[in-house]
Amino acid sequence: MDPLRVAAICTIYYPKSHADVIVTKFLEGASTDEGFRPFDDVRVTSVYIDHVLENDVGLGRLAKHGVPHHPSIRRALHAGSNELNVDAVLLVGEHGDYPWNERGRHMYPRRYFFEQIAGVFGESGRVVPVFSDKHLAYSWDDAAWMWARKQELGIPLMAGSSLPLCWRRPWLEYDKGVELEEVMALSYGSVEAYGYHALESLQCMAERRAGGETGVVSVQCLEGDDVWRARDRGEWSQDLAAAMLAAAEKAPSDDPEEYDEPTLFLVRYADGLKASVLHLKGVSTFAYAARRRDGTVDASEFHTQGGGPFAHFGYLTRNIEQFFRTGVPPYPCERTLLITGVIDAVMNSRSEECRVIETPWLDIRYESYDEMPLRPRGPRPVGACLDPNAPDMPA
Repeated sequence: MDPLRVAAICTIYYPKSHADVIVTKFLEGASTDEGFRPFDDVRVTSVYIDHVLENDVGLGRLAKHGVPHHPSIRRALHAGSNELNVDAVLLVGEHGDYPWNERGRHMYPRRYFFEQIAGVFGESGRVVPVFSDKHLAYSWDDAAWMWARKQELGIPLMAGSSLPLCWRRPWLEYDKGVELEEVMALSYGSVEAYGYHALESLQCMAERRAGGETGVVSVQCLEGDDVWRARDRGEWSQDLAAAMLAAAEKAPSDDPEEYDEPTLFLVRYADGLKASVLHLKGVSTFAYAARRRDGTVDASEFHTQGGGPFAHFGYLTRNIEQFFRTGVPPYPCERTLLITGVIDAVMNSRSEECRVIETPWLDIRYESYDEMPLRPRGPRPVGACLDPNAPDMPA
């Protein structure tokens, strides 16, 4: 059987950008705990890069592998023909020289890219699977449009980040039907970009609760001393924050008040589940904690490989490969749609004097799958994942 032909549509392609840690793996292979192997059954055969700057490595990598770079999305999907001529599309709309708007949103052209892709599908009379990296768009209106277009054309869609597919220390995974009372995630860095990661790590756990996902009714973003005042009002729990920080191996302290410039996301679900993201300066990892209905507290670090071959993207790319083969996403795409709406409301609250945002449009209900995606089984990367000279090491 011939390999599946994939068109990669990217914003930019520089060292350690998402294009590099995703597309490069499809070109050269990826590491997981099971070892390093190439993608023999899925091959990138055409690429569009929206802009090429001084630090570009994409054109060199494409030349090395004999992959043509096209001047438009349409031509990349046509791949030398006059109609759709690929079997799948890899949309990597993260990073690049785009402005931030007045609400602090990085204006990546993900809807525009998806609109072009859907347009080619429409004119060609057929669709192929599309993977879209991270949240669907920087605004809810754009994400809702993309979802409606996906539904209209019947586009198989997988989206999201690498966080749900990385290592957890200690390993923690819920059976479906777990009874949860409160959940919390730890974040750092950029409020929008990394806050999304934290929300997605929280959601991949919370969606397995009894009754499945029921949607989000309100979101609020708080900063500074208002974070501690919210705790004192009982809106989030100190003991969960301490457990979460204790699970974060390199966190300097288990006391959240020891950290500067706190930011808090308060998320309230339709079924009454309390959720929050604690965003702290001085940590450099993601973590999760929860209280079950019986009082049990769970905590786990979401461990990513910040250097070397970025092997947590290896697990992401292996799941994308499986999706491209089957047309069935390894987890519900509704997760990404919901969290896209939540981070949009977070940023709106933050820019509007931290008011509570009621979110009736986030009445998004779904069930997590019984079969879990390909992911690590332990708390640490092993084997090829630890080798800083592995073949998929970004230049």
